[in-house]
Amino acid sequence: MNKVILMGRLTRDPELRQTTSGIQVCSFSVAVNRRFAKDGQQNADFINCTAWRQQAEFICKYFRQGSMIALVGSLQSRSWENQEGKRQYSTDVVVEEVHFTGSKKETGTDTSGDSFGMTQPAPSADSALGDIDSMGFQTIEGSEDDLPF
Repeated sequence: MNKVILMGRLTRDPELRQTTSGIQVCSFSVAVNRRFAKDGQQNADFINCTAWRQQAEFICKYFRQGSMIALVGSLQSRSWENQEGKRQYSTDVVVEEVHFTGSKKETGTDTSGDSFGMTQPAPSADSALGDIDSMGFQTIEGSEDDLPF
């Protein structure tokens, strides 16, 4: 099984390129804090990541340097010879899923109106549901015993 789950901050703006056949590819790196601090100092690993097609466009559109990101992918190693004939190695995470983490303001995606092309749901005509608050949640009137779960 080859599955990687990471959460961290982008160390630089994602770079969107296109292959000769027109496929979008995005490269970026994520700083991921290590689980334990050494001598009170938090250490981080800097992980190179690659996303393809729609994922690449999505990341370049909504994430910037410093943005928090959570991603799921697989680890991929490759090697090649450089111009001097020396063998070079690289290990990257190939991104399969991307998730927002943190607040909209923290990730730099705070926009007025609808966010990410999604609109807030219309209020329900059901009398058990109250008003929609500023976060898009509806208050439920009544006791917990009235809930169906």
